Amino acid sequence: MMLDVRDLCAHYGQSRVLHGVNLEVDDGAVVSLVGRNGVGRSTTLKAIVGIVTSDRGSVLLGGREQRGRRTFEIIRSGIGYVPEERLPFHNLTVEENLILGLQPGQAGRSAWVIEEMYEFFPALRERRRAHAGTLSGGEQQMLTICRSLLGNPRIMLVDEPTEGLAPLIVDRLVDVLREIRRRGVAILLVEQKLTIALDISDRVDVMGHGRIVFSGPPDRLRGDKDVQRRWLEASDGHA
Repeated sequence: MMLDVRDLCAHYGQSRVLHGVNLEVDDGAVVSLVGRNGVGRSTTLKAIVGIVTSDRGSVLLGGREQRGRRTFEIIRSGIGYVPEERLPFHNLTVEENLILGLQPGQAGRSAWVIEEMYEFFPALRERRRAHAGTLSGGEQQMLTICRSLLGNPRIMLVDEPTEGLAPLIVDRLVDVLREIRRRGVAILLVEQKLTIALDISDRVDVMGHGRIVFSGPPDRLRGDKDVQRRWLEASDGHA
């Protein structure tokens, strides 16, 4: 098991958001977190990497406890994080952003290199000398994913990667996520489009009221109309 989260609780001020989250991501697997807005999906990712302080529970990466460590230490231990806000360094060029992301490869795994990022997203090669702040939303998403991947993580936490993007860019991002998984990097994905989550994942976890209320393979969720009606906005294809 790559990532093992047990009884994770977190809050913002007086407002408790996570009420004992339990989830697992196996080595090289893709697990999607789906659910209505405001149920704690993004907070779960932030709590795992220490951006939001958790007050109870356990976050094990490859068997090593991460909860209580500082965010940069958690990232260096092998977790890549792609926030919903994207957040490239706007005053640096595309290539400078990528260079900043470079970290040594994990033991037993080949390291990702910048040239591979340009092969994934040729638009970044074309704009490699442009400042990141001048990129489109889709290009900033590409850049943020690549910068995280160049850190050579064992698992990537990716928050709403397709939000607000054109269909062609969405298709390319999904293809890249599949390639990342093929290369042995696990992915914990928060995705608003249920169809994408079902298509790309080995397992889908449904969140409701700050905890996991369903966990199973995509086909099981497809067939569980009660879970869809109770916890998902299945009528418009979003989660």
